[in-house]
Amino acid sequence: MPIETTAWVVAEVRDDAELLAVPYASDLEPAHAVELHLPVRDLLAHYEAKGEAGEIVEVPVARAGGVGRVVLYGVGDRSPRALRKAGAALSRRAKGKDTLTVVAPEGDLAAFAEAALLAAYSFKIGNAGNKKSVRKLAFAGAAIDELEAAVRRAETVAQAVALARDLANMPSSVKNPAWLAERAAETGVPVRVWDEEQLQADGFGGILAVGRGSASPPRLIQLSYTPAEPTDRHVVLVGKGITFDSGGLSLKPTDNMKFQKTDMAGGAVVIAVLGALARLGAPVRVTGLVAAAENMPSGTAQRPSDVIKHYGGRTVEVLNTDAEGRLVLADALAYADAVLDPDAVVDIATLTGAITVALGRNVGALYASDDVLAKQLLDAAESADDRLWRMPLIEDYTPALESSIADLANVEAGSRFGAGSITAALFLREFAGRRPWAHLDIAGVGRSTVDEGTLTKGATGFGVRVLLEWLTHS
Repeated sequence: MPIETTAWVVAEVRDDAELLAVPYASDLEPAHAVELHLPVRDLLAHYEAKGEAGEIVEVPVARAGGVGRVVLYGVGDRSPRALRKAGAALSRRAKGKDTLTVVAPEGDLAAFAEAALLAAYSFKIGNAGNKKSVRKLAFAGAAIDELEAAVRRAETVAQAVALARDLANMPSSVKNPAWLAERAAETGVPVRVWDEEQLQADGFGGILAVGRGSASPPRLIQLSYTPAEPTDRHVVLVGKGITFDSGGLSLKPTDNMKFQKTDMAGGAVVIAVLGALARLGAPVRVTGLVAAAENMPSGTAQRPSDVIKHYGGRTVEVLNTDAEGRLVLADALAYADAVLDPDAVVDIATLTGAITVALGRNVGALYASDDVLAKQLLDAAESADDRLWRMPLIEDYTPALESSIADLANVEAGSRFGAGSITAALFLREFAGRRPWAHLDIAGVGRSTVDEGTLTKGATGFGVRVLLEWLTHS
């Protein structure tokens, strides 16, 4: 796993630790459980520290046989967001060290530890050739039991996010639908996989149509989690698993194609979430569906103007083969509605470039047919720091889906409406049935262009934290 950093809790801290980190707040008062033998307030004043979250003051200390380091780190107002910023900054500052011993701040310890671990993530094939992340994080605090529980949860969540990032970052020369199914089988939950013959026999026309142009056949992957205590509540998560998206015959420009190995980020989130639910003790039964295909141009690829028949019999005219994510998701949503009979369905996908224009790269989009479900997800997003913004399902835009020869078109034929993310969500709603449904469009937030905070360039794993928060606390 690229998060090679391990975390544990220690009962006490010695001031001769290799690298010791001690928090201070906006009033510049240090909060620590170890005697530093340092003029802390004078040092902070000398460095003109303000106590802001993420602020770091590193000072040398004399030790037998050499010089050690103490890191004073600001925690701001100690809010969860401030603590996440502080944890990430601290982890990045300790890069290249073997062990960082952290005196834990007051507040949301799980958020702090989670951010510290996520900031240590890296993905590199071959020799890294640069400073590696800190290898070990030792957390110390007065309430050991509380700290232990917080660190264990943080580690589970961070590892799930890292798995989602790993899967999405893997080059498509390695990653194809069959490979993704193999990784799903390693999560420890029951897995069922439809190959191309089974997809054909069961009528999954959308997944088959998108995968027709590739030498790597498509798959539908189903993962199942059942809690230890019996429950009647059942949730289905559906993830887009396009392992590479060239656009098909509606070919993308080269620059747009470079990052399309991450077009299965939604499917990666579903796999990672299902793998973490048991460790977190989620009280709800969850089924994950990953509709996996590679969208490639060839003599067997689907064409613009083709009509395909989805699971359940609804027909769709394909006007643009680069709007393929909604085609594979439609099959999985229709199957979930007809066969799995869940209480709620949530799909997650890097679906539209339009949502990046609307919300940028820091906020994901939420569409929902049910206000209660929408509020639950928004609250979970706020708690987990995977920020979501609810977008409207504008009924006046449904004519964009009209086709003269099929039940629906996969994109608008003209430019009358132009609301690409909204019309894509309306398309998916057609297949979700009348049960509570939500759609997360993560095209903008699924990939980072910077190394900053908890993010590393490449896949972000956005969606893992909000779904785990929702499923374990709602």
